[in-house]
Amino acid sequence: MTATDRSSSRGAVRSRLWPPLVAALVIGAVVLGLLGWRAHDDTYVVPASGRSAKPPAAEQPAAAAAALAAWGRAIVDHRPAEAPGSAARTAADNAGKLHLRDFSARYLAVDGAVAADGSWTADVAMTWRFEGFDASAVSEEVGVTFTPASGRGVEISRFGSGDARLPVWLSGPVEVRRTGETMVVLAGSGADAAQRADRFDALATRAVATVRRVLSWPRADLVLEVPADEAGLEQMMDAAADSLHGVAAVTATVDGSASGPVHVLVNPQVIGGLNTEGAQIVLSHEAVHVATFSADASLPSWLLEGFADYVALRDVPLPLSTTARQIIAEVRSDGVPRHLPGAGEFNDQSETFGAEYEAAWLACRLLARQAGEQALVRVYDAVRDGADVDTALRRETGLSLRAFTARWRAELTEVAR
Repeated sequence: MTATDRSSSRGAVRSRLWPPLVAALVIGAVVLGLLGWRAHDDTYVVPASGRSAKPPAAEQPAAAAAALAAWGRAIVDHRPAEAPGSAARTAADNAGKLHLRDFSARYLAVDGAVAADGSWTADVAMTWRFEGFDASAVSEEVGVTFTPASGRGVEISRFGSGDARLPVWLSGPVEVRRTGETMVVLAGSGADAAQRADRFDALATRAVATVRRVLSWPRADLVLEVPADEAGLEQMMDAAADSLHGVAAVTATVDGSASGPVHVLVNPQVIGGLNTEGAQIVLSHEAVHVATFSADASLPSWLLEGFADYVALRDVPLPLSTTARQIIAEVRSDGVPRHLPGAGEFNDQSETFGAEYEAAWLACRLLARQAGEQALVRVYDAVRDGADVDTALRRETGLSLRAFTARWRAELTEVAR
């Protein structure tokens, strides 16, 4: 509808409403006059206020627990139509596509006030896992909104609230692509969502093949979760607003614990703007993290991120002017960094965020060129398993960390010429 159409429509509404509105005003004036007259009549009685007011609505924990139990049965029995409420039916349908197992939902406590219509939101403790991919179960507290049903009991009308995490499969309809070694869970429905899910499916399959050119990954279990937008990613990770701006993807445990299932959580607004080659590099990088993930690993940032980029870029035929563009520019303007990039440099809010990844990649590339690719893998594995990086470097390359850093700085000087 154009702006002109809206203006004409508003004019038509005014013309239709004007005569009744005048009549209403006239009648109102007459009523007020009568009330003024009655105010002087000794027989006039003012009605008591609040006599017909309804008592405030209260939460119904027993009814909510019954609704959660019915929802759980609908998931286990693969009968989404029997789930109580539209949101519950959608989530139960998603659960079937995902082969959800070990599901449970336990009512905890109301979160906020009960609305005038009797609906309320409560924290619900949930567990689940994706069969064939998750060795352990996810444990989450999810906000669930309950609404009085038309008959008796309550329905589940919405998932998500406040600061609680909201997994993609509870956010609305999803597209699922599943192979023996990869799974894509993408928020949305319809032709466009199906096309995007197909794209991520192909990228995931190629990412597994890329990792296997360098690492042994006998049983890949790569899961990509793609929310509707960046805000959805922030909600999945319980992250602050705009804190993930510019981040294409994150590899993390789904529930933020040290032992939960590890998935790749994708920022569709960033990765959607990349061409196929760029998106492939990002997801191959994240697949390395999945294949080698250890929540309590103390890998130095340059080795953690540089190794992932080494694997992702190993067979990509791009010149250094492209793959090291940002660090080259930084060296030319500010000189060579004095040390290998650490956790402080890998700050996604930093203006030199991309340059740090390139600098780390060049360090791992240098190590592989001088001592061999398998020496790089052994250094990575040893340090991930708790070895000191200086000790691992000396054993595989004959160089101390200080000597290796000096060679890396010389490499940066050379590529920046």
